[in-house]
Amino acid sequence: MTFRLTAVLGATALVLASTLAAQAETALKWAHVYETSEPFHTESVWAAEEIAKRTEGRYKIDVFPASQLGKEADINQGLKLGTVDIIISGSSFAARDYKPIGVTYFPYIFRDPSHLLAYTKSDIFKRLAKGYEDKTGNVIAAVSYYGTRQTTSNKPIATCADMAGLKIRVPDVPAYLAMPRACGANTTPIAFAEVYLALQNGTVDAQENPLTTIEAKKFYEVQKNIILTGHIVDHLNTLISKSRWASLSNEDKKIFVDVMQEAAARTTKIIEEREKGLVGEFKTRGINVVEVDKADFEKTVLEKVTFEEFGYDKADWEAIRAIK
Repeated sequence: MTFRLTAVLGATALVLASTLAAQAETALKWAHVYETSEPFHTESVWAAEEIAKRTEGRYKIDVFPASQLGKEADINQGLKLGTVDIIISGSSFAARDYKPIGVTYFPYIFRDPSHLLAYTKSDIFKRLAKGYEDKTGNVIAAVSYYGTRQTTSNKPIATCADMAGLKIRVPDVPAYLAMPRACGANTTPIAFAEVYLALQNGTVDAQENPLTTIEAKKFYEVQKNIILTGHIVDHLNTLISKSRWASLSNEDKKIFVDVMQEAAARTTKIIEEREKGLVGEFKTRGINVVEVDKADFEKTVLEKVTFEEFGYDKADWEAIRAIK
């Protein structure tokens, strides 16, 4: 009798332990489109490990880089469907659900990265983020500096007018079209993962991305001119899906947000430091790096592009420009 009771108790304990173990570890998916060498990935991995530590192993987060779970549009859709829990993506994609948040992509709205970071602490950012969150249920947990977008081309460009007729790849997002189209370029949307090949085979003559991305994706191998247009001071959001956010306790929500904001700050620091040295490095590789008069580009954009055609509010643009 004692043996049977012990056996029953032992079996019950094993079932209970197994049940508790299943409850103890929740597997999550974190997706992005960036290379494993980039801080958007390395700091996401750090954040995943840190969340596991701070929640005592209750969450196991697997990070999927380099479009493994789909292109940026795909992972945004996955966030809505709940098939992915966390993504890193730009406000340009958030603007597909809530147009006003895309105003940050209007060319030359930000003076520099410091201005961008000041915006992320401002009342207007809180209002725009809330508008997106109210529309989708997804939560913007953190913002990191992505880099200042520059242009690479097969031919040298000195002025906005020099871009007339240029076939340039831009992301499939309306906000990115403003500067190239104002300057007379022909814009072509090509998926991020396919840009190198498109430049190599001549499908397009040019593209635009931050210097760190130009290096990471090796675009400098197939483009010999880097034009410092600096037209968008870009950022990425760390987003948590509506369904996942709803499942978290208040304590876990704080842990997730705290860690993600720390990871974003680490990413920003790495990107800023890396950008500072890249102009010189590209020059040593024989790349023609061209300084341009940004005022010429900005003037043309403001003359030829309206806020309304993108669904932006000029008052939001003015409020962001005024942030010190």
